[in-house]
Amino acid sequence: MKFNRYLYNLIFVILLTLIFSFSFLTISFATTPYIWSNSSLETSTNTDSTDLKLESGGAILIEQTTGTVLYDHNSHEKFRPASVTKVMSLLLIMEAIDSGQLSLKDNITCSDHAASMGGSQIWLEKNESLTAEEMLKAICLNSANDCVVAMAEHIAGSEEEFVHRMNSKAKSLGMNDTTFKNCHGLDEDDHLTSSYDIALMSRELLNNHPSITNYTTIYMDSLRGGETGLVNTNKLVRNYQGCTGLKTGSTSLALFNLSASATRNDLSLIAVIMHSPSTDIRFQEAQKLLNYGFSNFTNITFGTKDDVVRKSIS
Repeated sequence: MKFNRYLYNLIFVILLTLIFSFSFLTISFATTPYIWSNSSLETSTNTDSTDLKLESGGAILIEQTTGTVLYDHNSHEKFRPASVTKVMSLLLIMEAIDSGQLSLKDNITCSDHAASMGGSQIWLEKNESLTAEEMLKAICLNSANDCVVAMAEHIAGSEEEFVHRMNSKAKSLGMNDTTFKNCHGLDEDDHLTSSYDIALMSRELLNNHPSITNYTTIYMDSLRGGETGLVNTNKLVRNYQGCTGLKTGSTSLALFNLSASATRNDLSLIAVIMHSPSTDIRFQEAQKLLNYGFSNFTNITFGTKDDVVRKSIS
């Protein structure tokens, strides 16, 4: 009797073991094992992983103060910049003003070459003069090609020399995707840049010459005693909260470009759109980038240079 009970228990244990083993094998083969990956790390470091579904050829979003890249979409692909070229022209103009080489009240005379410019202009006549400040308004609002060439000639002696300085400045800023052939942005072979490089020069202009926003934030103005109306080509100045500029550009070959800057709650952003299929899409996608930045990032200062964190007690 004892033997039978022992044998019965032994058989029961063996059966349970077999059943458990079979079930485990069945589950193991039937269930697809989870494979760990570093996808979360890729998400945190790949700035295009959010997939904003941009239609433009190239785009970038950076934080203005530090230059941190917050979003990237083909940012090193080279395109024709059109009048966004004038960001570099404005940078050199503001350097001349802030260094004392040029005064806002200086009269700038239009040459025959400047008067011959096509595209966006205020139809300067040969030998007509405007002040540097009036020229700045025409460049920032109406993207006036005749005014930017007149300013280039006044500062550097010729447009050719001014363009040489533009390329030298680009090199010093690390704009390795850029070659300037003119100071206005009309289509010319090999006149190319990238959204990344536009962000670099836009940041340099805004950080080191913030008074440029006195002009880039104007929506409407006039010249020649009210005879010449000016309306900012950057529509974000009127309808996007915190917009500080900066510059539009378009030609039939370049399509539609934009460097847009804005500040909210101590966070300053620069969004660049290149080779957009329409003017509406460039503004929509610039707003999409800026909204993404303001919704997902904040600027926190832990301290500034020469702050005293702790004093040692001697």
